[in-house]
Parts: sequence; C-alpha cells; structure tokens
Amino acid sequence: MTMSEVTRQIPAGVFKAKCLALLDEVAETGRSVVVTKRGRPVARVSPVKASLPRPLLGSVLKERDLLTPIQERWKADR
Repeated sequence: MTMSEVTRQIPAGVFKAKCLALLDEVAETGRSVVVTKRGRPVARVSPVKASLPRPLLGSVLKERDLLTPIQERWKADR
C-alpha cells in the first residue's frame, strides 16, 4: 500500500448493517476497509489471496481393465 492510497473507513454500525456487501466489495476490488468505533480504527478487513487447489482434470491416468488377472507368474520369496 502506498501513501497516496486512502483506505476506506466504515463505522462499526454501518459495517454491521452491510457486512456481507462490504465483504463482497473487498473481494472484488482487492482494497481493504478499516472498521472504526467512535472514530478510532479497531479492525481491518483485507482480501485474502486464495490458494485454490490444482484442478484434477488431466491429472489421472486411465488404465485398461485393472481387475482381470495378467498372465504373469509370481515368485514367492522364501
């Protein structure tokens, strides 16, 4: 954050009334919101960088029939 950016400040009562909309705004804009009580900052709502899991599409190798026995002889280790 640079000095030229002005962080939006919201009184706690307004935050309580519009919490869900403000959370959506923070997520969409990426800008933090400071919640104040009697003019003093008490909390900051900041966006979280989501670490989404890798998609599974293309990560699984499909083999042929895995249940039919193959014609290999097993050697017992004794």
